[in-house]
Amino acid sequence: MTDPIKLDIMSDPICPWCYIGKANLDRALETEPDHPFLIEWHPFQLNPTMPQGGMDRREYLEGKFGGQEAAVKAYLPVVDHAQKAGLKINFEDMKRTPNTLNAHRMIHWAGIEGRQTAAVSSLFKAYFVEARDIGDSEVLADIADSIGMDASLVARLLETDADAQDIRDRDAHSRGMGINSVPTFIVAGQHAVPGAQSPELWKQVLAELRGSAPA
Repeated sequence: MTDPIKLDIMSDPICPWCYIGKANLDRALETEPDHPFLIEWHPFQLNPTMPQGGMDRREYLEGKFGGQEAAVKAYLPVVDHAQKAGLKINFEDMKRTPNTLNAHRMIHWAGIEGRQTAAVSSLFKAYFVEARDIGDSEVLADIADSIGMDASLVARLLETDADAQDIRDRDAHSRGMGINSVPTFIVAGQHAVPGAQSPELWKQVLAELRGSAPA
């Protein structure tokens, strides 16, 4: 049996490439049920200066990309790669771009309970499929409840600053390592794999890891 190999994933739950990258990784791992990866998700905010209450999505995109036409053009590759990954993103119903600090706090708490990947999956679904505002504390508590966490405890924690600075510090640590885009996957603490890679690449990575296992 292959020893566990750490796979650290820097991600943000409103990043479409992170959503696509996870889907591609999941597809590869489904064909490798005995894969050695021990997965841990790490916070990286695409918009660390986003107002706490978020902002209008159209206003955000047009400001970021320099107008509606440029925003639409920028998202065409996202739509294409999402379709190839078997995903549909409900851009039409998305009204707000949230601040994701609290979502990252919930992912952290889920990790303590061994539900971290379930939390990430549920946040992606809530944002990209259901077009919910995952910056809203009630939405986060509801998502927590759906994966078996104590929703009332999560709601109470969200009313405090618990672990907020820790999330900011971990985000800053990743940036200090030179990470400036997500998703970024770190294999075995040393090999960086940036971007939403294909299932085929992950299968190749797993094959190479198994081939080097005896060494």
